[in-house]
Amino acid sequence: MSEFDAVMRLALEQAVGAGEDVPVGAVVLDPGGLVVGAGRNERELTGDPTGHAEVVAIRAAAARLGSWRLTGCTLVVTLEPCTMCAGAAVLARLDRIVYGAVDPKAGAVGSLWDVVRDRRLNHRPEVIAGVLASECGALLTQFFADRRVR
Repeated sequence: MSEFDAVMRLALEQAVGAGEDVPVGAVVLDPGGLVVGAGRNERELTGDPTGHAEVVAIRAAAARLGSWRLTGCTLVVTLEPCTMCAGAAVLARLDRIVYGAVDPKAGAVGSLWDVVRDRRLNHRPEVIAGVLASECGALLTQFFADRRVR
C-alpha cells in the first residue's frame, strides 16, 4: 500500500469520466497534499492534440496557484506520462511524478524513454511508479478490448 493510493483513486475517477478518450486521469497536489488541479484525456472531446490528462491537470493547477512554477507539487497520473507530458512536468518544476500503469509503447518516465531523469535538464522530479498499477492497467485494457469488439 502506497501513501498515494487514495490520490490515485481520485485520478482513476477522472479517467473513468474520459468518455470516448483513452481513460487516463491525473491530479496535481500542492506541497500540503491538497488537490489543486485535475484532468482527464480530452483530445477527442476538444480536438486538441495536447489534451492529455497531465497537461489538463497541470494547467488547472497553474491557474489555481497563479504561477507556472509548480515547485513542491506532485503529479499523480494513472498511466506513465508520454514525452510531451514528461516534458511539461519538468518545465512546470513539479517535484514528483507518481504513476500507475507502465506505458511500454510511449512511456517517457522510465520505460521507453526517461525524459525526467535526463542529466542534461536543469530539473529532475522524483518518480514513484506502479501505484495501483493493476487497477490503472485494467481500465486501459478494458477500454481497448471494447474498441476491438466494435
